[in-house]
Amino acid sequence: MNEETWEQVRAVVASIPPGSVLSYGDVAEIAGLRSARIVGRILAEDSADLPWHRVLRSNGTVAEHLRQRQLELLRAEGVLADGARVSMRRYRWTPDEEPRPEV
Repeated sequence: MNEETWEQVRAVVASIPPGSVLSYGDVAEIAGLRSARIVGRILAEDSADLPWHRVLRSNGTVAEHLRQRQLELLRAEGVLADGARVSMRRYRWTPDEEPRPEV
């Protein structure tokens, strides 16, 4: 992985507005990458200054080891989960839409 790939992923994640989410695959697609796994790897290694909590699995679930913290951060932005699943239909952001108002 080169530095350009890292910066593309970081830029996409940084652009997700509060109250919205993307899947790892969405981030990969927007960044022009072929694999969602690359996004996961980058976020695992370099996400301290990013809104990492806004990136979910494609089915709206979070990793078990991050569950409590991630859902707490999302809830603070108005993203509500049904159990451990966030509605991707409701909260998925598309780059050309206006950000949702913060709660």
